[in-house]
Amino acid sequence: MKLKTRLILANASTVVIPMITTVIIALAVFFVFGKLFGIGFSYEHQQKQSMLKFELISETSTWRRTPEVFDEISYQKYLLEQLQAIQGELLLLKDDDVKFSSRSFSKIEVAKALEVGDSAGKGEHISIDNTSYSVQKFDIKYKDGSSGVALLLLPIDHETSMNSLLILLVVSFILTFAFTNIIVLYQFSRSIINPLHTLQRAAAEIAKGNLDYSIGEEGDEEIQALCRDLELMRIKLKDSVHTQLKYEDNRKLLVSSISHDLKTPVTSIKGYVEGILDGIANTPEKIDRYLKTIALKAHQVDQMIDDLLLYAKLDLNQIPFNFERIDIVEYLQSCIVENEPEIERNNIRISFSNELNQHQQVVIDRERMRRVIMNIFDNSCKYMSHGQGEISIFLRDTVSSIIIELRDNGSGIEERDLPHIFDRFYRSDPARSKGSGLGLAIAKQIIEGHNGRVWAVSHGKEGTSIMISLSKS
Repeated sequence: MKLKTRLILANASTVVIPMITTVIIALAVFFVFGKLFGIGFSYEHQQKQSMLKFELISETSTWRRTPEVFDEISYQKYLLEQLQAIQGELLLLKDDDVKFSSRSFSKIEVAKALEVGDSAGKGEHISIDNTSYSVQKFDIKYKDGSSGVALLLLPIDHETSMNSLLILLVVSFILTFAFTNIIVLYQFSRSIINPLHTLQRAAAEIAKGNLDYSIGEEGDEEIQALCRDLELMRIKLKDSVHTQLKYEDNRKLLVSSISHDLKTPVTSIKGYVEGILDGIANTPEKIDRYLKTIALKAHQVDQMIDDLLLYAKLDLNQIPFNFERIDIVEYLQSCIVENEPEIERNNIRISFSNELNQHQQVVIDRERMRRVIMNIFDNSCKYMSHGQGEISIFLRDTVSSIIIELRDNGSGIEERDLPHIFDRFYRSDPARSKGSGLGLAIAKQIIEGHNGRVWAVSHGKEGTSIMISLSKS
């Protein structure tokens, strides 16, 4: 249920339910009083009673002008019918003598009626035969000069009953209103306040750093939507913190790896420089060999720094790619020709097998992809364990992509290491510290910049294949 709908129903219930309950109580009271006491409380009955009283009171002006009308039998009969209809009484006095009455009154009752009539407006009444009457007194002047008094006695039992009924209905409405509000508040708290308390507890836990405190969906639609949004926020915040911690660990690993990788060639450079300065290299041949070694180690340090800067720029997307459409076969053949002399110096043969059915073109950055091929060649050369090494390149295609496989016949890679060889500074054997440890990581960054994929397949002791997938143009 929507929160707006619930609020409308709650507000309507606090008024409608008490009103309906009060009406039911009123109808029940009318029915009980009507059956037990024969008292009618219907609207028509009360309206009729009020009209008769109004007509009877209106006759008092006639009594003042022409009191002789009481001498007419027909008028007396009319008055008696009116009085009987409202269960009232009429007493007409002339010089303290009873000239007309709707019933017989004792002298005490007449005196009491006069007394109550004189104190009209003070709420006093007279009781005759267990019936209470209010008394209205009207002064009359007869034509012969004598004075008289008309006393109209109107029953107040019905009025008292109506007042009691009104009080009962008011009390019933108040009690029902209070009870309904308690029920509505209870339901309101279950559907709105309780979920808000849950969200408050969740916010407090998250503020403490407990990002594992999940937020369940409960309450109305709007509150459920809020719970979903906060749960999504918690998950994203947790992922963000996890990523931040991962970056922090990577930063520490980066510093540690750089320190380790740079320390080895720098230590060698220092050792050979000290050997020259201390006179250990005491022949021209030795000095020349020391200087060549120093130059080689300096080149390694320079290469490590270049690789690190390139990887950092690739990681931050600061190097633009210059894409162009090229023939993939011609491109791979040019890469082989460029790197073949260096590879052959390491006693490694290189071969190329084109398994494409037709010429295919791909959209790549020539220089960046050349760096990928060169890094994979270097990695294969460094870890080639056989006397006669061999690198084979296979080119094939699928429905939507070009597959380049670069396979060597080295010692292979353990299955547990395959998912990690493209991570920066990762080495399956830390003791074999050759190069910067960024070659395959750089290759992965460049290939992903081409919207491609790269992965490794181990052939056990028979070598490893590096697979590259690029989209067809």
